[in-house]
Amino acid sequence: MFNFVKKRKWYFAISGIVLLAGIVSLSVNGLNLGLDFAPGSTMDVYFTQSNPTETQLRVELDTVGHGDAKIQHAVDSSTGDDYYYIRTREIDLSEKNAIEDTLETAFGPADIKNFEYISPEVAAEVVRNAGYAVLAAVVGILLYITWAFRKLPKPFHYGVCAIIALFHDMLVMIGVFSILGWLANIEVNSMFIIAALTILGYSVNDTIVVFDRIRENLLRGVSKDFATTVNISINESLGRSVATSITTLLVLLALYLFGGATISTFILALIIGVISGTYSSICIASQMLVSWEEGTFGRMYRKIKGLFIREAPAVIGGEDR
Repeated sequence: MFNFVKKRKWYFAISGIVLLAGIVSLSVNGLNLGLDFAPGSTMDVYFTQSNPTETQLRVELDTVGHGDAKIQHAVDSSTGDDYYYIRTREIDLSEKNAIEDTLETAFGPADIKNFEYISPEVAAEVVRNAGYAVLAAVVGILLYITWAFRKLPKPFHYGVCAIIALFHDMLVMIGVFSILGWLANIEVNSMFIIAALTILGYSVNDTIVVFDRIRENLLRGVSKDFATTVNISINESLGRSVATSITTLLVLLALYLFGGATISTFILALIIGVISGTYSSICIASQMLVSWEEGTFGRMYRKIKGLFIREAPAVIGGEDR
């Protein structure tokens, strides 16, 4: 039986290094925001003589400098006609006409409708709403886990440790995307937000599997020592967690390699989140439970407090003694 608990300082150190690298990248480079989070222009394009694919449209748009445009096939609910929703960075009327001429040359007559400009305020609202969605999910998870483990001593600890593991996974994913945006020009779009919410569910599910085994072993009294109970529980649930993660990663890897550019950001975020979520459920959430139970955080707080706050010397009779 491997002693996971004994190595917890190493796990915290590894996570600290990864998180620090991500925070530095975010501070210096930020995120490479895609069209979904930036002001831009949108248009609906109807073709009367042909029905090009999204890939063919992207090739033609690339010739006029809009290869990064977001393209979505749709059907007009009132007429039943096929059309393409195209979102580009902010363009003026002359660029819009250039796009129309290029598409007509390649695919025949094209009718552009609903040409609109998306303001920075609208783009900022998308980011803000995404933050609200993540916050609501985190609060719900905290309340649920605290309630689910209410029969154990200190059930709130389980909820807090699970949330810390979630933030760990989110920060790892955001930090990696910041680094990849700088190194490989990978953009963050709306699919990234969907992936983040998906990872919230996957990560907390993996954590609860380990926590549930801890609860069972505590109620069974397998050991009087809490750290030993946690270590036994991790080893008992390790095979299930690793097997689930490996099979999930195999599917995600296949989708990333053969699924196309449209979902590549979503799949890449899921891959990072699954790896981080499996690691955090074993090496972060469970280990923080042990550290909290043993008073490690309290001792760290007192040491840090002592570095900045020194006790004043005692005064007796108006003089220092």
